[in-house]
Amino acid sequence: MTFRIFRSDTLLTLPDSFMKPSDQYIKIVEWSEQDQCYVGFCPGLMLGVIQGDDETRVYAQLCKAVDEWIQVYENEKSPLPPATAGKTYSGRVLIRVGKELHKALATDAIRHGQSLNAFCISLLRRERVQYGTYKTRPSAKRRESTPETTR
Repeated sequence: MTFRIFRSDTLLTLPDSFMKPSDQYIKIVEWSEQDQCYVGFCPGLMLGVIQGDDETRVYAQLCKAVDEWIQVYENEKSPLPPATAGKTYSGRVLIRVGKELHKALATDAIRHGQSLNAFCISLLRRERVQYGTYKTRPSAKRRESTPETTR
């Protein structure tokens, strides 16, 4: 991945080596209803989570923890795990589901007048919307977060 910086009439191209190693990893901070706090994690790189009441502070602590994990890998002369940020996806997923579930899904697809592929995509989208539903922390000071206000 190459980044370009525009300055006046000059185009500067920065190589990947200009990026910090931590820029290769997705950092996620989200509200946990179960824990009643913000939880930050970096899938694929570090174990555990960062928790706290302030979203910005949790993100800052997460970034520091990611840098520390990368330092551990470097100190141990171990290769870093594959990057999780900036990935591209083919749009194809192969899932082994077992014969019984395959049969049940195929039967339900026929009932709904859809191909098995289209039916499974609709199920996954419906489940993804439920998972990605915007939830807010109960607080009088916090404005309600909706898809329109978070874009």
